[in-house]
Amino acid sequence: MNWKYITTIYLKELRDSLRDRRTLISMIVIPTLIIPVLMFGVGTVMSKVIRQAKEEATSVVILNGADSPSVVAALKADKKFHVVDGAADYKQLISDKRVRVAVEIPAGFEASLKTSTPQTVMIYHYQGELKSGLGAGELDKFFRALREKTVETRLTDRGLPVTLVKPFEIKWENVAPPEKVGGNAIGGFIPYIIIILSFTGAMYPAIDLTAGEKERGTMETLLCSPVNRLNIVLGKFLMVLTASVTTILLSLSSMALSAVIGIMSFAGGGAAGAKAAAAGGTIPIIDPLGIFGVVAMIAPVAVLFAALLLAISLFAKSYKEAQSYVSPFIIVVIMPAMLGMLPGIDLSVKTSLIPILNLSLVCKEMLSGVWHWQYIALIFGSTTVYAAIALAFCVRMFNREDVMFRA
Repeated sequence: MNWKYITTIYLKELRDSLRDRRTLISMIVIPTLIIPVLMFGVGTVMSKVIRQAKEEATSVVILNGADSPSVVAALKADKKFHVVDGAADYKQLISDKRVRVAVEIPAGFEASLKTSTPQTVMIYHYQGELKSGLGAGELDKFFRALREKTVETRLTDRGLPVTLVKPFEIKWENVAPPEKVGGNAIGGFIPYIIIILSFTGAMYPAIDLTAGEKERGTMETLLCSPVNRLNIVLGKFLMVLTASVTTILLSLSSMALSAVIGIMSFAGGGAAGAKAAAAGGTIPIIDPLGIFGVVAMIAPVAVLFAALLLAISLFAKSYKEAQSYVSPFIIVVIMPAMLGMLPGIDLSVKTSLIPILNLSLVCKEMLSGVWHWQYIALIFGSTTVYAAIALAFCVRMFNREDVMFRA
């Protein structure tokens, strides 16, 4: 192994990669732009849509209710509701999203409020549809308030205290520190994004340095040089690893900047943050040491991705063929990363040995400020072993003539 030759190969591949548009997009543009777009663009659109849906009056069809004029009048007087006609085909109107909900008031409902006869109010909605769900929620609040008012009236009429049916209050108070709140809230999302970007950041350089060179006819020239195959492999590998690590660092920087801007916007320059703190609320944050822990733990995974992608792409004869080989592996990477975001899947000896899933789980814990050192050591060690095996496999493939010059 000659580091002079390795460095020469590395700098040559780095220069060529910086001229490739696809590599620059996957390594620089995607991690620096996609994170702010996801965090602010999509988030802003979703919050705007939900806010508008909440502000709009809920269109509701009232079924029956002729003998409950006071209840119907209260619904019509409430500005949150817009009563429309359509009792004959209310199901079709809801299914076509022309009406949000319908409410069926049973016969003798208003009279039953005074006689204590139990009745059932039916709310018809479109399950899974945002506006219909919000409308059903508003109707539910309306009739719950009516029920509480009815109970209070009955108690007052009998000379009983209102607290008879409400003997105690229930309040919630968060006791976890802000970094644990933030880690549990978005701690699973951050390693998921980093793993995906680490893979995609290494994918295009790996394809270009193997199948791309075969297609351009420059691989033979490089192999004819007096440089040992091992040095060539390591030079190309370091270039792919550089692309992967650069993607990770840029994505982390973009996430940090986006988080700072988001917290500042949420806190309203400090006034809203102080108000939330006074009310007992907690603004979720991420443990800064956890970020460094994530970078350290992602390093062997980046080595694993770089070596595997180089070896797999080497089998292809063209850039397009290499893409068809590599693209399905994105699913293999995404699935365990997604499992790490699910509740109920925790760190253990078994999960610490499963690639990618172990990284997702331990990064979530570190971002919450929880450091399971025994699992961290096991995960780092096992991932390093997997990366070493992948790199050895990559070197072996580069030394096989039937792979390098596959017809």
